[in-house]
Amino acid sequence: MANDSKNLNGAESPKLQLYSYWRSSSSQRVRIILNLKGLEYESKPVNLLKNEQFSPEFVKLNPLKFVPVLVDGDALITDSFAISLYLEEKYPEHPLLPKDLKNKALNFQVASIVGSSIQPLQNLAVLNYIEERFGSNEKFPWAQYHIINGFEALEILLKDVAGKYATGDEPQLADTFLAPQIIAGASRFEIDMSRFPTLSRLHKVYDEHPAFRSALPANQPDALSH
Repeated sequence: MANDSKNLNGAESPKLQLYSYWRSSSSQRVRIILNLKGLEYESKPVNLLKNEQFSPEFVKLNPLKFVPVLVDGDALITDSFAISLYLEEKYPEHPLLPKDLKNKALNFQVASIVGSSIQPLQNLAVLNYIEERFGSNEKFPWAQYHIINGFEALEILLKDVAGKYATGDEPQLADTFLAPQIIAGASRFEIDMSRFPTLSRLHKVYDEHPAFRSALPANQPDALSH
């Protein structure tokens, strides 16, 4: 689904370009959306560990110095939530938001919990700051605390309403935000998922879906260099 690019200054590329880092859960959720919608795109790796996000070329794309960034022709969109809504509006095939307002609000709520109350508190910049201020031993407990706090809320929110997927019987926006956090984030920070039966069941469902599997960090071309 994705065509590979070697660096930020690659050759002529297709219409959709995704600047991302293989381990970034924010990038992963956008890859899932692109896959679910069947959209071809070129992967433009940005190595956060080598500080490529601070390069003049990338800062022109996103002055906040975060991935992902999506380029669609003359449209430049940063922030995974904004990218998600852009793709939903621009490419309505395989819709990820339901018509029902209550269910749509539930999708936004799940995405907001992951995107605002979990992932930003465990990202590389925050963990580096925690290490600098309080020592390396504090990074793991910090991340675990915020992940568990968010997972507890998500488990309560979804346990009585989830279908095959988080908010229905087809993958929707909520799933694209949940999957990276449940699969990669929980594993990386050694979260005991037995405490969250609904989220654990969804983990198995995501594992079986090719659009989710191909978006996994380990399946990205730039992961091979790490």
